[in-house]
Amino acid sequence: MSAVMNDAAFPERDFRVERVAAPLRHSVTENIRYAIATGRFKGGERLPERELCELTGVSRTLIREALRQLESEGLIEVVPHRGPVVATLSADQARDIYEVRILLEGLACKLFAEKATEAQRTALKQAFERLRASFDIPDPMARLDAKNRFYDGLIEGSGNGALGLSLKMLNARIMLLRATSLQAPGRSRESMRELTELMDALMSGDGEAARLAATRHVESAARAAMGFLKG
Repeated sequence: MSAVMNDAAFPERDFRVERVAAPLRHSVTENIRYAIATGRFKGGERLPERELCELTGVSRTLIREALRQLESEGLIEVVPHRGPVVATLSADQARDIYEVRILLEGLACKLFAEKATEAQRTALKQAFERLRASFDIPDPMARLDAKNRFYDGLIEGSGNGALGLSLKMLNARIMLLRATSLQAPGRSRESMRELTELMDALMSGDGEAARLAATRHVESAARAAMGFLKG
């Protein structure tokens, strides 16, 4: 089963790229990534260059560069005679990802609680408030973006570059699984409660408490997502 939510869960939105601020290639890649994560393109579905050009409003050259990046992340696959298609996750693959995510995020939270500066703690509090607010917004991209920003702040505050790189390598598929887990009835509310507990542990400076809170959160997300992937 594709690791995305069904069409009814998402309002129609504009994926055209704004030609401002961030480098254009990065913006194109992000918009296609979010289009996949929010169900605009589903697992196993082809990604025709022409359609992507129309969707984002950019050239084929930029689309091809973005697709190469997403292929390197494992988010898409190039299939002979079909071209690029959205990758699919089996239940076993998802389980493997969650096992690694538990270990890496647990360590990141432990290190953040023990090592983060006051400026990094303040930045994470602000990211958390944006994340909390995003749960009241119907646009799923807003929630995914807010959660990614929260985890970016968490990684930065951990002070471990190798750990951050490892988590970023998993991020594309983690984002798909995150979207899947939030399909479960009541999961959004439960997720927010878990993240509030995690924030309390992170700000307390108790590394072990933060690691355990992170573990509980990921385990809950895994249970929710696996129910859909096995369905």
